[in-house]
Amino acid sequence: MTVHESILASARDDVTELESVVLRFAGDSGDGMQLTGNQFSVATALEGSDLTTFPDFPAEIRAPVGTTFGVSAFQINFGAVEVSTAGDQPDVLVAMNPAALKVNLSELRPGGLIVVDESAFNAKNLSKAGYENNPLDSDDLAPFQVLRLDISKQTLEAVKDFGLGNKDALRTKNMWTLGLMLWMFGRKRQPIVEWLESKFAKKPEIAAANVAALNAGHAFGETAEMSMDVRRYHIGKVQEEPGEYRTVTGGQSMAWGLLAGAQLADLPLMLGSYPITPASVLLHSLSNMKEYGVVTFQAEDEIAAVCSAIGASFTGSLGVTTSSGPGIALKTEAIGLAISAELPLVIVDVQRAGPSTGLPTKTEQSDLFQAVWGRNGDAPLVVLSASSPLDCFDMAIEATRLATKYMTPVMLLTDGYITNAAVPWKLPDINDYEPFPVKFHTEVEGFHPFIRDEETLARVWAKAGTPGLQHRIGGIEKDFNSGHISYDADNHQKMTEIRRDKILGIAKDLPEQKVDQGQAGGKLAIVGWGSTKGAIHQAVKKARAEGLDVSHIHLNHIWPLPTNLQELLESYDDVIVAEMNNGQLDTLLRSQFLLDTHGLTKISGQPFKISEILAAIEAKLGDAK
Repeated sequence: MTVHESILASARDDVTELESVVLRFAGDSGDGMQLTGNQFSVATALEGSDLTTFPDFPAEIRAPVGTTFGVSAFQINFGAVEVSTAGDQPDVLVAMNPAALKVNLSELRPGGLIVVDESAFNAKNLSKAGYENNPLDSDDLAPFQVLRLDISKQTLEAVKDFGLGNKDALRTKNMWTLGLMLWMFGRKRQPIVEWLESKFAKKPEIAAANVAALNAGHAFGETAEMSMDVRRYHIGKVQEEPGEYRTVTGGQSMAWGLLAGAQLADLPLMLGSYPITPASVLLHSLSNMKEYGVVTFQAEDEIAAVCSAIGASFTGSLGVTTSSGPGIALKTEAIGLAISAELPLVIVDVQRAGPSTGLPTKTEQSDLFQAVWGRNGDAPLVVLSASSPLDCFDMAIEATRLATKYMTPVMLLTDGYITNAAVPWKLPDINDYEPFPVKFHTEVEGFHPFIRDEETLARVWAKAGTPGLQHRIGGIEKDFNSGHISYDADNHQKMTEIRRDKILGIAKDLPEQKVDQGQAGGKLAIVGWGSTKGAIHQAVKKARAEGLDVSHIHLNHIWPLPTNLQELLESYDDVIVAEMNNGQLDTLLRSQFLLDTHGLTKISGQPFKISEILAAIEAKLGDAK
């Protein structure tokens, strides 16, 4: 039984069995939807379900209360089967006010369940949301089941004994709603109770009120169970490999990967960063790792941030800087300095929708051109891409390995969806990763800073201040044979070619491109990079189940490209490149391989849906089963 067929089924059993459910909490920015969704995710992970989340919130610090501009939502797809996206359409929508209903209704699956706080549907809030009439009293919601509850009244009743004012009491209604959802989907309350008691340890009355609201929502479900208005659903555990698991976001995984990479390189880690949405989580996470020798510096601006990281690398640390598209643009000249000085530097770009400040809290993949080509002069560097929250850990290690081995900046692309999404993670054993300790140059005789390794073309790395190895590097062109400043035309030609060849030569050190799903050669390949992986994976899986000859290829190494990629892509009759921009990877592949690829683009600030990619596959191969 599929979710949309069974979510509203009038089953005779007390509990309806489901394989997976997509649940969305939506309300005003002050309603605590992100907190509610996060805590439901924790409870769900502890139950052993697979899950992927998608926090979606406005850029405004505080939009006018009750308006569509201020709607905040949190979506979670959880199940007893493999879950690799946050879900195409919610099966259940919890709408705390009219604006939340209006913004999210079009996304709800036909036949889905809507849970609303009907007391919020008053004339004032309806007007703010742009409703002329109350949708709860019209036929607008006829395609759905609507559960009208006076959540505000129920919450005030639950916390009346704690002496809170009306405003503070109503702040706990998200916990009442969470309690109801925990009951509805068989999740345990105790982890949430413990979290509340810890969070509000210094305000026990607030903790007690929130716990009371949580319990009241759960109890409401229990007492209403005899009615057909409220039902329970059971989602089993997913079959996972044995091991220790925790829920992790892409931002947390990236931070731990950077630390692991530094330790595998036997280097101290220094982060120079300036806060920017959605990259700030990396600064927050790494600043809490001081016990591992991590140094974090919150600079006064983006330029100071990257320059501090470059300085750290010059002195023998792993310099890291993090930002999003607008910040990367400001860092560009300094990144060119790191390329000219040939210093290792890891640059994490958490992409968001642009141009300029664009849509700060929405996701996009539109910085690929900027990463590969976006600097003055011929200034090549390595570009990598993380494809999921879990992948962030391994790609951060790979970025560190390449940066230190080849003495080059490495830009690691992720995006807002990956950084904020949460998934279960089987904790890796760091002993499974091969160390790549840095060997600093120590020979005094014949030293100059641009002596190169014949194989890698990487220059030597001498710690600044090492006796006898004092040296100068900078942004002005250097002489190939001495490292001194040079304005010689032929020397500039040679240095430009050396920097190019060093980066292109890294392709020999990369793993060959694999087929993620399907086989080499066939009618159609869907090529993706970054956070499109989950949607492409599920779409290709469904298409292959329909008998369609389609494969999935996903790139982690953007520049240089894997050595076998051209031959692999040429083995398919057609290639579709799916990405959340205006066709940047498609353009890159066409320029390098002269392939007649086809772009599938989406630039809405929202991730691809499985159905969108499946429709493209069926349009291409629908008659070729």
